[in-house]
Amino acid sequence: MAAAQGGHKPAWLPQLLGAQFTAIGQDLLPFSAPYSGAHSLENTGDIEATHTYGVYLGSRVTTLLRVYLDCEMARGGAVSNAFGLAGVPNGDVIRQGSVELPQSPYVARAFAQVIIPLGAPTEDVGRAMDQLPGTQATTRLELKAGKLAVTDDFDQNRYANTTRSQFMNWGLFNNSAWDYAADTRGYSWGVVIGWVHPFWILNLGSFEMPTFANGNTFDTDVQRARGDNLQLTLRPRGRGSILRLLAFENHGRMGIYADAVAAARASGSIPDIVADDRPGRVKWGLAASLEQPLADSGETGLFVRAGWNDGRTEDFVFTEVDRHLSAGLQISGAHWKRQDDRVGVAALLHGLSAEHEAYLAAGGQGFLLGDGALSYGPETIVEGFYRLQLGRFVQLSADGQEIWNPGYNRARGPATVLSLRFNLRY
Repeated sequence: MAAAQGGHKPAWLPQLLGAQFTAIGQDLLPFSAPYSGAHSLENTGDIEATHTYGVYLGSRVTTLLRVYLDCEMARGGAVSNAFGLAGVPNGDVIRQGSVELPQSPYVARAFAQVIIPLGAPTEDVGRAMDQLPGTQATTRLELKAGKLAVTDDFDQNRYANTTRSQFMNWGLFNNSAWDYAADTRGYSWGVVIGWVHPFWILNLGSFEMPTFANGNTFDTDVQRARGDNLQLTLRPRGRGSILRLLAFENHGRMGIYADAVAAARASGSIPDIVADDRPGRVKWGLAASLEQPLADSGETGLFVRAGWNDGRTEDFVFTEVDRHLSAGLQISGAHWKRQDDRVGVAALLHGLSAEHEAYLAAGGQGFLLGDGALSYGPETIVEGFYRLQLGRFVQLSADGQEIWNPGYNRARGPATVLSLRFNLRY
């Protein structure tokens, strides 16, 4: 175990790595809609706010072993209760549609990490959430196990990865066609193995799946219920470009859209995907992500994401998307003498498989969508924000989102969401 030197504190003593508070207020403006269903976006408008809190701790137990504990609290609500959009406009929303979660503190992450050097060269790492300051080998093995966020190790992107300081829409801080294993709050129990090289990273992870769509209880039958992920990250020398290639396969108690529609036709009823849920069903998909620095030491740059899943089996965890394409740009405020300010603008395209489209058109409901009928069109979203840095610890952002074909329905919308975000972080 790492020992104290001289009068210094023991190396294993837990350290405060960070804390944050984020408040997001959103105004969904009224929009045109000739009809609505149980899970439609509210066309009469809605004003809601969320506020989240987080404290992040870490301890270097030995030279190789680190442990981390993150505690959070999420309160408030989403516009339209997070129904009616695949691209929900606030990433700090805790979806309440399937489970009534208490708005009290909870353990977000609790995991151990082992880092095994594979070479002599080292690099400095700074203090950050779930990252102790110090040095580490540039070539290494990383093993993590415990309660984790799958998105901490997969589908990262410098310019579009956190709703608390970048784009707010679900489809812009992660690839929404990637139906990653998680509970309602976005966390899961699992393991990740990473082989890190200066020019590439290979990650393999497996995580528990919930027992039902958007659920908060995990299925412990890991032979038939788990989410497996494999990602290759390429970092060519000297270019600053980063390309991530991701494949996933989920096993769980899921329904099949075509079977639910066939059963409904035979009985003359409305299709119900939940009634078709069976253990051991499989859903798989592919995703790619590019980040490309352009100027200002990388603070000005662009990103592109693309994703696809089979669309045959029920969208179960993240959101209801089978096809994803997004691209955006971040610009540093250095160009107008506001060094730490940022501007972001991005466009997002969501699509459904033919089976998923037929299910919704027949009146079926998912955990987010269900207008009772469907005139299909790709859900298209444009988002822009300006982030103002106020001193060292405070950020204030204005954000606007324009949404065409909300819930993939050309008969409804377009819809506008205006947002104001306050972030205090240490």
